[in-house]
This record gives sequence, C-alpha cells and structure tokens, in this order.
Amino acid sequence: MSAATAPSHPTPPTPAADSPSPDPSPESSTKHPGASTGSSAAPAPAAPPGRRRALDWRVRFGLLSLIWGFSFLLIKVGTQAYAPFQVTFGRLLFGTAVLAVAMAVKRAGLPRGARTWGHLAVAAFFLNALPFSLFAYAELTIPSTLAGICNATSPLWGMALSLVALSEDRPTRRRVAGLGIGFLGVLTVLGAWQGFSGLDATGTAMALLASLSYPIGWIYVRRTLAGRSESHLALTGAQLFLATLQLAVVTPLFTSWPSSFPVAPLLAVVALGALGTGLAVLLQYGIVAEVGPTTGQMVTYFIPVIATAAGVTLLDEALTWNTPVGALVVLAGAALTQSRPKAGPPRRG
Repeated sequence: MSAATAPSHPTPPTPAADSPSPDPSPESSTKHPGASTGSSAAPAPAAPPGRRRALDWRVRFGLLSLIWGFSFLLIKVGTQAYAPFQVTFGRLLFGTAVLAVAMAVKRAGLPRGARTWGHLAVAAFFLNALPFSLFAYAELTIPSTLAGICNATSPLWGMALSLVALSEDRPTRRRVAGLGIGFLGVLTVLGAWQGFSGLDATGTAMALLASLSYPIGWIYVRRTLAGRSESHLALTGAQLFLATLQLAVVTPLFTSWPSSFPVAPLLAVVALGALGTGLAVLLQYGIVAEVGPTTGQMVTYFIPVIATAAGVTLLDEALTWNTPVGALVVLAGAALTQSRPKAGPPRRG
C-alpha cells in the first residue's frame, strides 16, 4: 500500500508489510521479517518472557490492517497535487525518519560491510522504490480500490516465482490450485468477460507489476541476506534509507519542484510515510515476534477489504459487483498458496 506498501501485502528483511515466512504487504512492503513467499534476513525476535505490551496484539493487528488498507487512499490523495515520484520520495523520507528514531532509541547500529549494503540496495529497489513508484503512477489512472486488490496478488506471484527460483519450496496440489483460483479472481476483478472495458490497461499493469516486484525482492533477500546477525530494525532502516537515496536521485530528473504545497495532499504523503511505511513496520515486527509469522501474515487478507471500503466511502469511487467478488476469490487463492501440509504422526519402524 503503501504501503507499501502501499501497503501492499505482506516480509523479508525489507518489505514494509511484509516476516520470515509470511507475506507482507505491500505496500507492504518494507520489512525484513518474511513475506508471502519467502523468509527473511533472520528469524523474528522472540518476545521477552514476562514482558506485557501496552496494547494487546489484536489491537495492534487491527491498527496495522487499517494503516495499510488506507495507504492506497493516501497515495490517491497525494498524487492529486504531487508527481508520483515525489509522493514516493516523501513516503520513503518520512518512513526512514520514523525508523531512524526507533533505531536511536534502541541503539541499533547500522549493518556493516559493502556486500551487505549492496544486497540491501537491490532489496530496497524491488521492495520499496520500484513498487511504491509503480503504485503511485498506477493510481493516476485507476481507482485506489483496484490498486488495493492488485496488491493482494503478491502471494500469487510469489507462489509462481518460488516454483522456479526456490528448489526447496515444493508445490502441493492445494497451493497450485490456489494459484489458479487466485488468477481467476484477478480476471473477475478486471471484468475479462467484457473485454476489460472501462479499465486503464497501463495503470492496471503497473499495479500488478508492483505486486510482482515484492516477491522478487523477497526471494532475493532470502537468497542473500538470510541468517544475518544484524537486527531486523537495522536491516530495514538501512534498506529504507537506500530506497530514499534512490528516489532522491530519480525524482529531480523526472519532476519539477512543486509550485505549491496543498495541505491535504501533503498530510497524506506524511501519513503514508510516517504511518504506512514507518510505524507499520514496527507494528508488524512486534506482532510477528509475539504471535508468529502465520498469524502476522493474515493482515494481507484485510488490506484489500479496507482499501475498497475507504475508496468507495471517502473518495466516491465506483464499485461494481465483480470487484468485491473477484477480490474474495483472489484472497481465497492467496490463502491456499500460503498453506503448508501438516506434519503427520511419526512413523513407526
């Protein structure tokens, strides 16, 4: 979305929504815990024994769902006054600032080694800079509701890619069926039987490519940064910083300085970064550490529902029957792709 990223589902060491084996979001994208298709830079830290958090994890889970679900609305509002690259740069800048404060409070040092920073730069591109920019450009021509639903296809792309890129990730009939069901849901959302009429093909393709970018990043992280000794916070903070630098280079080349700074779009960009990219990462890490990645990744399935409700009620976006029906089919397929066979009882020799 974007989270996220947009939010966006799902979280390796970097997606923003994204845990050591769950699936972030989107927009989610900025974390290092894991993601819909991959694992992360390191296992999620265990919650200290005997330490009670101020807010129950269910409350934080609901808050995280709302933040990432509203990310697509915030992107739409931000692009009403600022260029997509500017929205993405602001999102990353404010998100990085939040993580920098968290790192300072926890005295988390930055990762060391040029090789690690090089891998983080690639992760920053696929998990932050590219998908965040694509979602921002997509929402120039498609509704935020459609962008939020496209974000939910990340687990489907991840499943398809893992069959090719991860030899240890063996497919099952259930997961392959989920892949087919999920893409059938995508066709339903897009109204394939009526020739995709009324949809902007370029904007929709950008949103789907943004969702594809997340699992590419997760798989890369799984292959290059898994098992690192640095904390998730340090890795993610460094990743967001590098993504911010990438946008700092690109933005001036393709945009001009805004002639004015309307308050509502500016606040949308600030909220998108500070809440949807910074605070959301911290919330997700805490949830994964407390209740595990399986429960933590369930946030992915709430994001398109909230994104659709926000777009329809607050932005007066049109909603036809095939959009919510297709979204439910997408989510059902995504859930199946994340299923794992239960371990059977030990065999007796």
